[in-house]
Amino acid sequence: MYSERAFVVLTPYESRRLIAKAIVRLPSVEEALQNGWIVVATGSTTCYVAEELLGQPMVKENFISGHITLGETWSTLDNPDFIFPIVLHKGIRQDIHAKQALEKFSAKDVFIKGANAVDNNYHAAIFMANDEGGTIGSSLGTLYARGAQLVMPVGLEKMIPSVEEAVKHTGNKSYRYSTGSPAGLMPIVQATVVTEIQALSAMFDVQVYHVGSGGIAGSEGAVVLVIEGKESNVTQAFEFVQSLKGEKNLLRPHGTPKQ
Repeated sequence: MYSERAFVVLTPYESRRLIAKAIVRLPSVEEALQNGWIVVATGSTTCYVAEELLGQPMVKENFISGHITLGETWSTLDNPDFIFPIVLHKGIRQDIHAKQALEKFSAKDVFIKGANAVDNNYHAAIFMANDEGGTIGSSLGTLYARGAQLVMPVGLEKMIPSVEEAVKHTGNKSYRYSTGSPAGLMPIVQATVVTEIQALSAMFDVQVYHVGSGGIAGSEGAVVLVIEGKESNVTQAFEFVQSLKGEKNLLRPHGTPKQ
């Protein structure tokens, strides 16, 4: 039985910051920072994880490839300032391609890749516009074969009824019409999925419930959460959420047409 409750709202960008701060505290990530390899794939959530790991701000829009904006799916492959996946070895950034780092991966190393969908069983999935599966298509075999750690940050704004069902109805060559770049959907198993719920639960030893979503005037995609637990823990969690307020929205990446 709970002893205290808090009712909080997080915009999608505040959620991204929360999830990123939780991910860098995961035992698997802390271990890899000290003794192994970490690869952070590009994405609109992983850019926040990259900032937290590097300990410095970056132009996050340059760390985004495929994305949804202006009501369509887009790719930003023509961005001259594009930042490629970030590779760390024992906490030090390496000037090598992610594929080179994957060749060195062991079971204790960590690959961080955002998701485009998550269901209420915390099964996650990733869009694939590239015919060969893009980043996840070229990495997943190595990660599974070696038993490496796959960490997937994904906000509850991306919740769908069922990943299993959604996969049955996708495929980038299967549509007659498409608003933007058509994509298939890859379901992911054996991943550590981190939403706002897992983030707050792990950081503050509380129970978290997703009770509402949506908003207007900049709060589109916001999630409403109830936090329950010991008074001191709920207070800390609430104060932490308040500290995230004001996180700036991401802008359209270079290469996305203006409205």
